[in-house]
Amino acid sequence: MAHEEPAAAKPGLACAPVLPAAPSGQRRQIREWPVGSHVTLRPVESIVLGIVVLALLALTLAAPHPGLTALTTGFLGIFLASALIRLAAILTPRRGNSAPPLPEDALPPYTVIVPLYREAEVAAELAVNLNRLDYPRDRLQVLIALEASDQATQAAFAALPLPDHIEVLIVPEGHPRTKPRACNFALDQATGAHVVIYDAEDAPHPGQLREAAARFAAGSLELACLQAPLRIETPAYLAFIAEQFRLEYAALFEVILPAFARWGLPFPLGGTSNHFRIAPLRAIGGWDPYNVTEDADIGFRLAAAGYSLDTLNLPTLETAPTRLRQWGPQRARWIKGHLQTLVCHGRTGPRLGLRTFSALLITLAVPVAASNLHAPAMLIALLAMLEDWRVDGIVSIPIAHMVFYVGCWAICALGGALGVRRSGGAPRFLHLFGLVPYWLMWILASPRALWQFFFAPHHWDKTQHAPRAGRHAS
Repeated sequence: MAHEEPAAAKPGLACAPVLPAAPSGQRRQIREWPVGSHVTLRPVESIVLGIVVLALLALTLAAPHPGLTALTTGFLGIFLASALIRLAAILTPRRGNSAPPLPEDALPPYTVIVPLYREAEVAAELAVNLNRLDYPRDRLQVLIALEASDQATQAAFAALPLPDHIEVLIVPEGHPRTKPRACNFALDQATGAHVVIYDAEDAPHPGQLREAAARFAAGSLELACLQAPLRIETPAYLAFIAEQFRLEYAALFEVILPAFARWGLPFPLGGTSNHFRIAPLRAIGGWDPYNVTEDADIGFRLAAAGYSLDTLNLPTLETAPTRLRQWGPQRARWIKGHLQTLVCHGRTGPRLGLRTFSALLITLAVPVAASNLHAPAMLIALLAMLEDWRVDGIVSIPIAHMVFYVGCWAICALGGALGVRRSGGAPRFLHLFGLVPYWLMWILASPRALWQFFFAPHHWDKTQHAPRAGRHAS
């Protein structure tokens, strides 16, 4: 089937060029990417950032008490904004996202892209999960994109009896070696009217493609992307990180993103189970290969081009990291990618438009700042108490601050519990108290993210996956 002609990009596109689909004779080529997140900070931006940081340090050293008070006030303002956004999302009823199912002969061709790197261990399980998708095989194209240097995963798929609709693509060597670069290579081979991205550990609901096709058919042409909810499987054994990951995902995909969609705001997509109309996706040039959270970036680029996002009902099951050595590098990559997205779109704010730029602040900037400032805020609060003790020998903790912290925790806990309940699970009360130490854990990932942001911006910290020992879905 020939490529669908891409729609013309709308005005206001930020951070990305308009790149047409590759001609059929050049389908195996990797496109160049002249603008985007490959520029981390411009010299002027670096100088301004340095001046701000030095000024804050000088203020704190010159006048410790006023300096710490100012920083604490700033942190409290960010936490309050984050808590209010979550509370508004909690109070927003979930919209009934449904559309009449399409008849069998009306289902459009669909492409599934699965970019993989060093995933030989899960190849067989992934093939089984993809084969469970309930979609006509004559209209389903599954593209497994493997890096040219990844001989082990290539051998693992070569040993599998893959059905005809599953094709293995070899992504040529090049820079950067990232997931979005592999996705762009596969996008040039896609024949579907719609395309979805899945990851190695995904177990999508069999009916997810049909639901997305029906929603696209019932929606306007401006609806460019549908995000399926990602649900973390209940660990088969007690694991602190996995349980907190489950709460985090439940709040995000069952409460926060559906609220953003109902408010008509663009939002950072999840890293998988993003369903796109292929024409708008090609019109904005596909994914930015230099952004290590290409999912967060592309939602705002679609919005800047005049398109809208929404959410689906049928989920994709995922496994969570259970060890710190898995969680830390993955979290650092997410933080780094979010910073890349904020810098990339922040420097072109006027081109985004007021609504999209405001959404960037509400849906990405505030949550990222709040999540990464918990540990520094606790440290500054400790320093403030020591300063109080130095001045008059008395350490006092304002009651208002205690009420504030408990209130913010309660809102976050309520969001997680509501998300778990919406996904059909039962929230475990004890795990809600784990939110505070989980927030403090971010201090283990944030320095790595900041270092890489400046000195290794396009390095991709690989998250290693293992086959499921058993499925315990919530």
